Amino acid sequence: MKFKYILIVLIFVLISCAKIENKVCFKDKCFEVEIMDSEEKRVNGLMFRDNLDFDKGMLFVFEKEDKYDFWMKNMKFPIDVVWINENKEVVYMHKNTPPCPENVCFSIMPDREARYVLEVNSGVADDIGLNIGDKLEFN
Repeated sequence: MKFKYILIVLIFVLISCAKIENKVCFKDKCFEVEIMDSEEKRVNGLMFRDNLDFDKGMLFVFEKEDKYDFWMKNMKFPIDVVWINENKEVVYMHKNTPPCPENVCFSIMPDREARYVLEVNSGVADDIGLNIGDKLEFN
């Protein structure tokens, strides 16, 4: 009897510790995303990574809506950058954003406030037909 109890508790612990997948979806296309919800995570982002799988992305989460600028310092590949407001609507996009040249790096400043910023591979926004005003789904 004691063994069954321990086994049930162990199964419960394993289930509760299982990795919860974070997804951002548009229509029928979903991306598994890494959540960047701290200053340390947001600063590092995709820097120094060699690539990003087509169905993966990075979701930057900020405490409030504002105009958040991004740059491509220490990036190795181009990406699409998508700014999303509190209502989960796309408010700004910068497609095919190339890595910074050696010592020169420019910031991309959106013209609208956003609470989230999604980074995906270059060309993905066009491939899935993403446009300003489209709604994304995520929790």
